[in-house]
Amino acid sequence: MSANKLVVTAEEGKQEVVCTRIFDAPRDLVFKVYTDPEQMQNWWGPRDLKTIVERMEIKPGGVWRVRHIDADGNEFAFKGVYHDVKSPERLVYTFEFEGMAGHVLLETVTFEDLGDGRTKLIDSAVFQSVEDRDGMVQSGMERGAAESMDRLEELLAKS
Repeated sequence: MSANKLVVTAEEGKQEVVCTRIFDAPRDLVFKVYTDPEQMQNWWGPRDLKTIVERMEIKPGGVWRVRHIDADGNEFAFKGVYHDVKSPERLVYTFEFEGMAGHVLLETVTFEDLGDGRTKLIDSAVFQSVEDRDGMVQSGMERGAAESMDRLEELLAKS
């Protein structure tokens, strides 16, 4: 694994969490693997959960839904709507954990070409309230995000 690590910024009192990670892969490839439903099942979420991409319509107005299944068969589902898609530069979509319906955040993922075959991914999540943001951070979001980004890097290295 490379020395690239996820950096999570959650400033006190703000409604936003920003996750940043540099990948040793070109932007087109990072965007392609990030947005491929088949590949997403292999990188999205912690390693100990099975990921099933039920729907992933990557276009403005398109919907997505993903389920995680743990070793005991418990399911956790997430869904949203794409608002903006600019390949290979940016995705904007809503994100909602179905277990806490009504708590929707707006996520913007940018893919910055660093010009040397590397890509900087910046994931900005804006929550409806500081309380919602704090709840997500306390739920273990950072561990799940770090594992996801490590798994994404592993797939990119094989591509």
